[in-house]
Amino acid sequence: MRKYAIGIDFGTLSARALLVQVDNGREVAASTFDYPHGVMDQALPCGRKLPHDWALHHPQDYLDALMDTIPRLLSESGVSAGDVIGLGLDITACTVLPVTAEGTPLCMLPEYREEPHAYIKLWKHHAAQDHANRLNEIAHARQEPWIERYGGKISSEWLFPKLWQVLEESPEIYNAMDYFIEAGDWLVWQLTGNQRRSACIAGYKAIWHKEEGYPSDDFFAALDPRLRHVVDDKLSRDIYPQGDKAGEITAEMAAQTGLLSGTPVAVANTDAHVAMPALTVTDGSRLLAIIGTSTCGLLLSDREQAVPGICGYVEDGILPGYYGYEAGQSCVGDHFAWFTDHCVPGDYHDRAKAEGMDIHAYLGWLGRKQKPGEHGLLALDWWNGNRSVLVDVDLTGLLLGMTLQTRPEDIYRALVEATAYGLRKIVDNFNEHGVPVDDIYAAGGIAEKSSFVMQIYADILGKPIHISGSPQAPALASAMFGALAAGRDAGGYATIQEAAAAMGKLKDVIYRPIPEHTAVYDKLYAEYNRLHDYFGLYGNPVMKRLKAIKKYAKEAR
Repeated sequence: MRKYAIGIDFGTLSARALLVQVDNGREVAASTFDYPHGVMDQALPCGRKLPHDWALHHPQDYLDALMDTIPRLLSESGVSAGDVIGLGLDITACTVLPVTAEGTPLCMLPEYREEPHAYIKLWKHHAAQDHANRLNEIAHARQEPWIERYGGKISSEWLFPKLWQVLEESPEIYNAMDYFIEAGDWLVWQLTGNQRRSACIAGYKAIWHKEEGYPSDDFFAALDPRLRHVVDDKLSRDIYPQGDKAGEITAEMAAQTGLLSGTPVAVANTDAHVAMPALTVTDGSRLLAIIGTSTCGLLLSDREQAVPGICGYVEDGILPGYYGYEAGQSCVGDHFAWFTDHCVPGDYHDRAKAEGMDIHAYLGWLGRKQKPGEHGLLALDWWNGNRSVLVDVDLTGLLLGMTLQTRPEDIYRALVEATAYGLRKIVDNFNEHGVPVDDIYAAGGIAEKSSFVMQIYADILGKPIHISGSPQAPALASAMFGALAAGRDAGGYATIQEAAAAMGKLKDVIYRPIPEHTAVYDKLYAEYNRLHDYFGLYGNPVMKRLKAIKKYAKEAR
């Protein structure tokens, strides 16, 4: 009898679910649910305006995704719920929300529906940058040893800056919440009735260490005396490794999803970190870039080494037996979408439609005709700040070299190249600090769809790029972890390596660098580095001054 597992990938704009055959990784059915509320960065559903740099989600969208995608998988495939042996899920992180002791999100209570801090703070909520700055200053002043595990800086995207922002700006919400919890852990709680916090998410986003736990109460008191007992008051010290069984589907959730009560559910995972086994990456020195709205670069290594400017490294954080290193770029697909939405003339859209292409494919088709350097442009990929290696969300984008002859396809190609330079910066940073990168793998929507982009990446990185065999690598890997939670006796697996060997896959296509292209890009990358250091490190903080003037002008209206 064939057995199946379900994996659900909760992204920024939608949730994507897969029903996967456990013995061979065949993707039997897929379903997608677009969040009705989308990303709330301008206003709450009630109409209340949001400040600059906010990005929120509504938790009802996640619940609706479960009720929509799982029944459709079963209905469209004809697979019996009794043959589904496990479920795993992953989600963007750090994506956090305040809840009651029973797990009810505060934004779902009538008294807090108009309070922004009662909603989910999405990973790209950057309004806690001031809190991150102060946290980092205090950590370095106290010579906290854990700060070096995170490249010397904690990002505003991580848990504690966001929680500190709630305390300072909305103490009512802070006092009303019983828990501040990652959305992935909250979803597992809703499915199983068990609160099981993920070691992967806690390790990378909440300064947790499997031997040392969280930073000391004294450190949190140094931030604010009210935070002295924040871990015991608002979080949990019970942390569970990914792949563990978090619990089983409750009778209530079984009725709403169509799964059987008692179906095993794995501990939650992070959307990028989970994907490695889906591409058969289960050992060191192979960097996986998940290229979508943003890019997350992940690397396994058997050595522990502090690397400046990364998002962190966690022992067993991705796969057991390895240190899992994380770096990232805050703006990639978002970068390209911004340009096509706001800067491309209507006649380009008309021509793309006439050619039977979307606008991205059309601009790539035009850009493909150019040789490297032909457009004379150079860009910095900081339209949504810089995650690695500068860890500074107050940096902004730059485009250099425009003339009256510059055309949209020129700019589009320059923006693509900028994101590839940013990834090369990350790779170089690992290599320069003793954590080698020998091979490159890629997954995500852009890696799946755009040969134009991926060839540019191969040329700029100067390395072959292997591509995921699944267009939904995180969901496939989450299904693997679901099979792991079920265990071998139920038809699943005893280790994630076993699951990867049976269910993981790569495309036959490999993007190989073209040497004459790489030679030109080496020269352009040197110029990128000069701009990177001038505007990002020591030369000219004009981007931050402009951002401050912008904020002042908006507030003065």
